[in-house]
Amino acid sequence: MADIHIEEFYKDTAIALVQLYGAFPRRVNLFVEDISGPDDADDFGLHSKRHMACFGALLWLAEEGFLRYVDTIRQEALDQTVLSQKTFVRLSAPADSAMDPLYAEPDPALPAAVRDDLSSHIHLIRDALKSRSSARISSVMQAIFFRDH
Repeated sequence: MADIHIEEFYKDTAIALVQLYGAFPRRVNLFVEDISGPDDADDFGLHSKRHMACFGALLWLAEEGFLRYVDTIRQEALDQTVLSQKTFVRLSAPADSAMDPLYAEPDPALPAAVRDDLSSHIHLIRDALKSRSSARISSVMQAIFFRDH
């Protein structure tokens, strides 16, 4: 079992990518609290470790080329955020059973457009988030991050 902060990292990055994919190609503000939940700053106005870990995950996504943003809004959000081209292509691309052992080929009787949507990486991420299984979310996100492209 992975350390809890790594599991939270995978969940935070999954949620962020799903939000950005749903808004693509519009630029949106990506708020930490929308991803990691409400945060109560301490008496000095400092955010919790959980909040800062999520903010760090968003910055990491940008540093690694998964997304672009114009500026930060304090430590609360990334301003004018959009997926990078490589991430949009990766999330839209079809997955296979080598990527996720829980992946199943869509029913061949379905229309091609529906099969394509159900076989995409973004669909795997959405399904993993719906499952609420840390192990599944971690597995899918590892495959996204470690996939050669």
